[in-house]
Amino acid sequence: MKVEQIYTGCLAQGAYYIESNGEAVIIDPLREVKPYIEQAEKNGAKIKYVLETHFHADFVSGHVDLAKATGAQIVFGPNAKTTFDAYIAKDGEELKVGDLTIKVLHTPGHTMESTTYLLQDEQGKDYAIFTGDTLFIGDVGRPDLAAKSELTQEQLAENLYNSLRNKIMPLADEVIVYPAHGAGSACGKNMSKETSDTLGNQKATNYALRADMTVKEFIKEVTDGLAPPPSYFPLNVKMNKEGYANIDDVMNQGLQALTPEAFEAAANETGALVLDTRKPEEFAKGFIPNAINIGIDGNFAPWVGALIPDIQQTILFVADEGREEEVVTRLARVGYDHAIGFLKGGFNSWKNAGKEVDSICSISAEEFANRYAQNNSIEVVDVRKPSEFQSEHVETAQNAPLDFLNDHLAELPKSEDMFLHCAGGYRSMIAASILKARGFDNVINVEGGFKAISETTVPKTAFVCPSTLK
Repeated sequence: MKVEQIYTGCLAQGAYYIESNGEAVIIDPLREVKPYIEQAEKNGAKIKYVLETHFHADFVSGHVDLAKATGAQIVFGPNAKTTFDAYIAKDGEELKVGDLTIKVLHTPGHTMESTTYLLQDEQGKDYAIFTGDTLFIGDVGRPDLAAKSELTQEQLAENLYNSLRNKIMPLADEVIVYPAHGAGSACGKNMSKETSDTLGNQKATNYALRADMTVKEFIKEVTDGLAPPPSYFPLNVKMNKEGYANIDDVMNQGLQALTPEAFEAAANETGALVLDTRKPEEFAKGFIPNAINIGIDGNFAPWVGALIPDIQQTILFVADEGREEEVVTRLARVGYDHAIGFLKGGFNSWKNAGKEVDSICSISAEEFANRYAQNNSIEVVDVRKPSEFQSEHVETAQNAPLDFLNDHLAELPKSEDMFLHCAGGYRSMIAASILKARGFDNVINVEGGFKAISETTVPKTAFVCPSTLK
């Protein structure tokens, strides 16, 4: 028996490869399916099933392409409805993979089709559960993401409570829990950085598995403090239900190398968004006017999904040379399939061609402290999450979380300098680029973010500022 977790940090997502006696199963694969196919071929195994724990909202699964490429059967749990060929398994049904058995446990709550797969070894002993978004390490799936559900989040939470107690908690303590996500995913609230654990330890430490917890207590705790989900989530659910363009076609379209002249012409003719994926500090020094910076080295795909509202948006992108394929792949993971090319030679080629260049003023935290000491009424905008802001912030700052920046442009000042910061600099440069593209020529980025500011003499407070925007 071989069980491998294939974890992708930028999405905080876990896919799984299971193999026995020449047969393999992939659980919750990512969009790019070639690695799974190559692994099975290397091991001399045939992929028999592609198991989906639910219709994912935060990424586009590779189930359709993987099934087409290998002849594997796509499997969902009860209540799932797809427009492509898929086997809808029954609760309690058993699937054979080599000498192993995978038992289908219907665990509705996160969504109504949510299913946990119980892996039993060659002797029929329960070995591991693949819980999708039903049970995380330290948390459970949020019950408010079921697209077009007729149930309220409280009713979904009650289903989740029953699923955990009737299907998962009765299992033996030594069973390994393999979830679909870890810390950083928007599919839960307080997930652990650990990506697997024993069920026994989760029963002892996970708040949602307390033996004495009533259903009312569970509903309150699970639904309390849920931030609004990213706007792209329902669009990814739709793609996972109905299918999508072949990943090879998406890659070929996005990997067209364009000269500065061709890049500029394409932007003018198509109205494409120009996405600059370089590091924030490099972007600040010079960029194509109106380009948006979302650095490939951060949580790139989730921020693309949160900040580019139209999943059909045509995209032209700028990348460090050699990273173009990575950009198109990570865009496709969250359903942004309409990249039409990249700037050949990177930003230097644009600059060398004598094209117009814009920049963003960045100052050190020490310089910010000096300016603040001279005038404590300067406009300070903190783009961190409300929870981060409330824990401690610059005394006079207002909170405009990056997730909702597009909704609050009218509330931000245009007539005076505006000092932006986040925690470390990644998010504030995204915000600065968005504001700059919207005609805010007065943005000044504070390098190092609040981490650097906290080491200066700038007054700070842990109270919630009345000027909080969201």
